[in-house]
Amino acid sequence: MGDEAEVLFDEVLFERRGRLGVATLNRPKAVNALNHGMVLALLEQLTAWAADESVAAVLVRGAGERGLCAGGDIVAIYQDMLDGGHATADFWRDEYRLNDLIANYPKPYVAFMDGLVLGGGVGVSAHGSHRIVTERTRTGMPETTIGFVPDVGGTLLLSRSPGETGTHAALTGAHLTGADALYLGLADHFVPSAELAALAAALEKAALEGSTPDDAVARFASAAPESVLAGQREWIDAAYSSNDAEEIVARLRAAGGDAAAAADTIEGKSPTSVKVTLESLRRVRGRSLEEALAQEFRVGVHCLAGPDFREGIRAQVVDKDRNPRWNPATLAGVDRAAVERFFAPINGQELTLESKESDHV
Repeated sequence: MGDEAEVLFDEVLFERRGRLGVATLNRPKAVNALNHGMVLALLEQLTAWAADESVAAVLVRGAGERGLCAGGDIVAIYQDMLDGGHATADFWRDEYRLNDLIANYPKPYVAFMDGLVLGGGVGVSAHGSHRIVTERTRTGMPETTIGFVPDVGGTLLLSRSPGETGTHAALTGAHLTGADALYLGLADHFVPSAELAALAAALEKAALEGSTPDDAVARFASAAPESVLAGQREWIDAAYSSNDAEEIVARLRAAGGDAAAAADTIEGKSPTSVKVTLESLRRVRGRSLEEALAQEFRVGVHCLAGPDFREGIRAQVVDKDRNPRWNPATLAGVDRAAVERFFAPINGQELTLESKESDHV
């Protein structure tokens, strides 16, 4: 076994428990943030398990106590941008192929969405068939905070949430509770975190007996706390029904209270990201996951060429001064033409997830 294979094995642990395939994301110090090697390892093993008749179901979880996955390895993305490389686009192409595989997985795919489940973590969990949240879950798509746009199929998932709650979650980049995730349609069941080990054992037994995970999950599931978002639907729907970001902020301010706080939050994000995110959500409504991923890929590659993505990572993760200098600095400074450019074909060609050639800005 070569060095690379050993690293991949270390960062994603695969094991068979009877007829249950278990994948454990294993970078606990980085809250299991995904890198390209992990994505390739997951693609290879999940594809093999899908074709293996001796595997009845799959469980995906995170090592350590902090969460399933805090997203993609944005430090690596930042370094790639500084180096003028193309590794990030190649990473995304494979990551989105993984998301598509999970969404169309031919066997039960159980994800333990315990602790932090952000960005890319949503991609490896929320497309599954059995999505489990706990009282410790903190999930969401926080991309506007770093000058990026929700991806991994997140635009499609949030576009399907009740009313405009998905729009609110996307523009604010808020960390959401397990109850909120259930309400948004990002998860299916609430299980206390202390019960996850017992649930894993029950899933192993169910797989061995040839039954679905449904009964096992039902035995450990309990009623979730009330969703805060559900109680905010009235002002959320009223404000976010507009397709204009400035109008949304104005409506939020006029509503006062929690709505005004949401306006403050949005105005602290990248103005370009806010507008492109809103446009992404509107365009993807009624579309397929494959179409959504292709759009996200195209938008993402354009983000690599713009200033805000690099600046957002610098401010939040590299220098950690939490004081990004967005360009343009205000929503009013981002015109319609600037937004449209993020959806334009790269080098005059549409991108597809199946394409093997590199498409670069």
